[in-house]
Amino acid sequence: MMANDTIYALSSGTLPSGVAIIRISGALTRNALLQMTGPLGKPRTAQLRLIRNRNGDVLDNALVLYFAGPASFTGEDCGELQVHGGRAVVQAVLETLSRMDGLRHAEAGEFSRRAFHNGKLDLVEIEGLADLISAETEMQRRLAIEHAQGGLSALYQAWARRLTHARAMIEAELDFADEDDVPGSVAATIWTDMAALSGEIANHVAGAAVAEIIRDGLKVVIAGPPNAGKSSLLNYLAGRDIAIVTDIAGTTRDVLSVDLSLAGFSVCLYDTAGLRDTQEPIEREGIRRALATLEEADVVLFLSDTQDGFGTILSERENRRVVRVATKIDQPGQVWDKAQYDVAVSTQNGEGIDRLLAIISSHLPDLSGKMAFSIPLRSRHVDCLRQANDAIRSSLALSETGLDIQAEYLRLAGDALGRITGRVDVENLLDVIFSEFCIGK
Repeated sequence: MMANDTIYALSSGTLPSGVAIIRISGALTRNALLQMTGPLGKPRTAQLRLIRNRNGDVLDNALVLYFAGPASFTGEDCGELQVHGGRAVVQAVLETLSRMDGLRHAEAGEFSRRAFHNGKLDLVEIEGLADLISAETEMQRRLAIEHAQGGLSALYQAWARRLTHARAMIEAELDFADEDDVPGSVAATIWTDMAALSGEIANHVAGAAVAEIIRDGLKVVIAGPPNAGKSSLLNYLAGRDIAIVTDIAGTTRDVLSVDLSLAGFSVCLYDTAGLRDTQEPIEREGIRRALATLEEADVVLFLSDTQDGFGTILSERENRRVVRVATKIDQPGQVWDKAQYDVAVSTQNGEGIDRLLAIISSHLPDLSGKMAFSIPLRSRHVDCLRQANDAIRSSLALSETGLDIQAEYLRLAGDALGRITGRVDVENLLDVIFSEFCIGK
């Protein structure tokens, strides 16, 4: 891969489609457009033009846009051909581009990588862009757009500036202690702020648990004894038959799952094998997997169709968020003590389902605050933030060792923050990050 090549690729979705966008970026972009479409109009203005191949044959009638660098996505000269989205049309245009000297097909994520290298986007913004493309729920979209538009980057840059200021004050005291305009005690001017910064970073890292729920979904496990109605509840909430439902105990052997959208969040429902003592080897393995899934749950819906069904399994998980669900309440002769359950449902007539969904929703994060979406989304962000905070705390704890050592720890903290946005020492991360992108982005 050569950074000075001019690259091209289909940048829109799967073919066929109503419109297909072919993107070009690099120094030869303008020349390529001139060869295919004739004289260009004003930059950033759509022009309806005939697209021709090297022999002058018309390939399509399309919209053409030219973006002169650095005012483009990549920071280079860029072009877009918005052609009709038939496979033959797109293939003919790509074939024509491939025959031009100095042009080659882009690799996965190469447009975004050039935007990073040319200072148009930092790594957090680029990762936000990738998340925006893959977002499936409203909350995933809102979190991704906050990151893609630089909201999180601005926070990290503000923290980095505070660290830089603190180091500057330390250096000033070390080098110019005799000057009148240099503070006589660094502690009075910066260490209070560094302690506050450490607390801010710690609170910020705590938000990673919320980001995990937004990204991966709230994990809700349906558990309980055999024939309690677990698979019926999964099918009812999914709106289709996911699990086999019979009156035979032990029908569900493996963990089944389905994703739902609830209040803008992804909710992952898991149906598990009925919990009981058994010697049947396949069922025992299903129960083992059920117990392992319970340990990873954010919320457990523990079902029972009898009052004595809420047994020791609950006491073993007192610290888990367990919702006791009484089932089959439509059946005659069912008598329940309301103190024994949190919600009663019927999958035959839908009674209690709205109440159950409201209870599940109550376990979703509250994102009403102004900074609700300024939270770390990826594990590498969290790792770097923890490294930064550890360095700040080390600096604060070493007040007896000398300002030069404290300043070095603050430098390490700044470097850790810089690795999040890609400002320092991230070359080894780039291949991993950009490999997540589709070709054309």
